[in-house]
Amino acid sequence: MERKIVITGDGSSTIHIPEWDEQYHSKHGAIQEAYHVFITHGLHHFLDSNVDNEQPMSILEIGFGTGLNAFITLLESEKKEIPIRYTGVEAYPVSMDEINQLNYSSVLKVEDQSNLFNDLHKSTWESVQRISTYFSLEKQKKFFYDINDDSKYNLIYFDAFGARVQPELWTEAIFQKMYDALKPNGVLVTYSAKGSVRRAMQAVGFVVEKLPGPPGKREMLRAFK
Repeated sequence: MERKIVITGDGSSTIHIPEWDEQYHSKHGAIQEAYHVFITHGLHHFLDSNVDNEQPMSILEIGFGTGLNAFITLLESEKKEIPIRYTGVEAYPVSMDEINQLNYSSVLKVEDQSNLFNDLHKSTWESVQRISTYFSLEKQKKFFYDINDDSKYNLIYFDAFGARVQPELWTEAIFQKMYDALKPNGVLVTYSAKGSVRRAMQAVGFVVEKLPGPPGKREMLRAFK
């Protein structure tokens, strides 16, 4: 499918798929959404709630995409000196030509660390790679329904394309895999707040709460194992 680089409401770029009228990130602000949903209500919440958490922390991202969530998490790991082992699952990797058109380093004002963003994308698939002092990455090229991890992760960033265009990614079957992949007391966060999504999470055992959403979205969901 055709993909275009577009600028979102906060000045940061994302990829738009015209055929679906769908973006990799919120059109209201890619970076704003990433911080609000995945960093503030995901990473920071987990760290604040689990002071004695074992090291390193393990994160699974469902939809590695442009690498924005991974990049911001890397920056946070270096700033807070917290070891993070990050796994990104993606069936259709973004090309380096597209990556080179994204402006995250400049909008985040971390041009001196832009090499780390590139390193995320140049790292070998299916292999754990150390990207920085505190951050290691394993990219897995596969479909979400092929995930069969058991009690492996502390936190899941569920950042799949929306249920409007890919409803099969927001089912009880997928969330059962997410529940199984989390360690006890693990957390899943997502930008979605659809009632059907919340019910699918609850059906497999998650305790789910609604939170204020990022700019342009009224609510989001956070789920606990």
